[in-house]
Amino acid sequence: MEKSQNILTTAVKVLSDKKAKDIKVIDISKLTAIASYFVIASGTSALHVKSLADNVEEKLSETEVYPLKIEGYNSARWILMDYNDIVIHIFHEEDRAYYDLERLWQDGQEVYIDVEEN
Repeated sequence: MEKSQNILTTAVKVLSDKKAKDIKVIDISKLTAIASYFVIASGTSALHVKSLADNVEEKLSETEVYPLKIEGYNSARWILMDYNDIVIHIFHEEDRAYYDLERLWQDGQEVYIDVEEN
């Protein structure tokens, strides 16, 4: 669990530092076996979305944490980064509103990650 917490904290801090919009962490561990947490964030352009994903991947790889899979990078409308029990979704703002993962997973518990202390 500590490793998951470190991944969550690092990802949220990087997203926050790089000006991602509306960052949410949802604990879905009691709802499904596919993951324990979803991190959802938005970028303002395709370039911003790619930059957010690149920075998350780079920072996590510095701690020897690598994604199992990255989907959607080329289109940069919705990049999904699979870190086993943590799945990071980085959306273009319009696509995030369309897919509305927060509504689909509304039974999950929203988690607050304090990035100011790190």
